[in-house]
Amino acid sequence: MNWNTRVTELLNIKYPIIQGGLAHLAYSDLAAAVSNAGGLGQVTAMSLSSPEKLKDEIQKVKKLTDKPFGVNFAIGQHGRPFSDYLDVAIAEEVPVISMTGGNPAPIFNQLKGVNVKKLVLVAAKRQAVKAEELGADAVMVVGQEGGGHLGRDDIGTFVLVPQVADAVSIPVIASGGIGDGRGLMAALSLGAEGIEMGTRFVATKECVHASDLYKNRLVNGTENDTVVIKRSIGAPARVIANSWSEKILEIEKQNGGYEQLKDYISGNANKKYIYEGKDHEGFAWAGQVMGLINDIPSVKELFQRMIAEGESIRGKWIK
Repeated sequence: MNWNTRVTELLNIKYPIIQGGLAHLAYSDLAAAVSNAGGLGQVTAMSLSSPEKLKDEIQKVKKLTDKPFGVNFAIGQHGRPFSDYLDVAIAEEVPVISMTGGNPAPIFNQLKGVNVKKLVLVAAKRQAVKAEELGADAVMVVGQEGGGHLGRDDIGTFVLVPQVADAVSIPVIASGGIGDGRGLMAALSLGAEGIEMGTRFVATKECVHASDLYKNRLVNGTENDTVVIKRSIGAPARVIANSWSEKILEIEKQNGGYEQLKDYISGNANKKYIYEGKDHEGFAWAGQVMGLINDIPSVKELFQRMIAEGESIRGKWIK
């Protein structure tokens, strides 16, 4: 089967599969494994403590793969300044920059005149149209099934992706609820030309920073084992349901604001769970796709399985 799409051509990759930014988890090991398997791996910039650390991580990726990779910039409401980090990515000639969780305009301004492919994560049609106007080369469209930060409108992937595909002329990459070859083929049928996966890549051998507790929770959990937190502060995000997320929801129910929530939703609380496996002392991002995760393969094995599934589906319908 020919897997060429505008996304594979744009990013110079074999398969139209992109690894999500994955705060505190998307480092050189995982990024290189995804790129070597034929997709686009990414390093998360703003989870690193300094621009120098980002430079080190980028150089590690370059030693592990000669394939294209990206650097993701999560530019959320309470994030740190990113300009110096972006300068590093530019100096290192990273081929792809992706932007999530905030207004991408400042990044576009800093990237003027730079030969880099620009991807923007959006959760609404209006955001996709704006991203194209700013100069995005493609948009990644996340439905409400996804893990991590989502849109405020609770629109599912199956409705949102074709809406965006009809509204923009640049390639669309589907995200949210995708974890196997069936999801890949469904996304292509909806008008997307590639997919982005986050949660599925956490449950792989090369996601070495993720705790066994986290990975096993993804394998043993179901689609009903996630909740959406932070709605009350306008930043809805899907996490694994546990006692910690219950505390967050209780604070929100009592109309607690950011000051009351900040210790519970902090990066430190996230790392307590994902690094140390302390289930009652932190939280972990996860999408409803955890209901489709049954094992922890290598990235290469995951790709081989997905591509085989996709080709099998195509074979059923095209003789």
